Amino acid sequence: MLEQILQTDTALTLAINGSSSLWLDGFAMAVTSTVTWIPAALVLLYVIIRHGETKYIIVTVLAVGLCVLIADQIASGLFKPMIGRWRPTNDPLLMLRLDVVDGYRGGRYGFFSSHAANTFAIATFLGLLIRHRLLTSVMVLWALLNCWSRIYLGVHYFGDVLVGIICGILVGHFVYWLHGRICPDRERTVPGYDVQTASGYSVGDARLLAGCLLSLFIVCSFVGLGFH
Repeated sequence: MLEQILQTDTALTLAINGSSSLWLDGFAMAVTSTVTWIPAALVLLYVIIRHGETKYIIVTVLAVGLCVLIADQIASGLFKPMIGRWRPTNDPLLMLRLDVVDGYRGGRYGFFSSHAANTFAIATFLGLLIRHRLLTSVMVLWALLNCWSRIYLGVHYFGDVLVGIICGILVGHFVYWLHGRICPDRERTVPGYDVQTASGYSVGDARLLAGCLLSLFIVCSFVGLGFH
């Protein structure tokens, strides 16, 4: 049974990994880079600052950081050294069958994906916090693109990413629950917005953040066009 699961995992990984397209190579490298998403992080900070008082701002910013801290430590601090599963690009039995982009191979171990855990923890937390359908959809798309890029680049198996997604969703829910204990719903509703989400955020602000992410997807596409 385990052998069959591993074979399926490998087959799915090879099916998604790499291509003959330099554009996709560049797009994947841009998507997987943390630097690419800094503008979105700044817009998120702006949205949070506009929404609440000092206590809420501090707690919410710390909650976003906590999503990353918990998810990353579970993945990289606990599971990767404990399980010790090679990344595909470093696996002696598989590495020669993979397409490697620009020499990028990642670290030694890959189970499970911290990229997948981190991005889905943030997407889950913000989706529950802001409660705007468009923004939630774009956040999930952003997280899925990050997951795809890790398999495409060969630095994670499909199973590494799948477990990372599950971990991220659980962490996002936990941090949202913790955030709600410190800042109850009644403290999150802010007067003065003409149109608000169910949690009191400005719909305009939610659309702004969604638009920023979509714009960065386009930027990644142009990076792909210039990739050699």
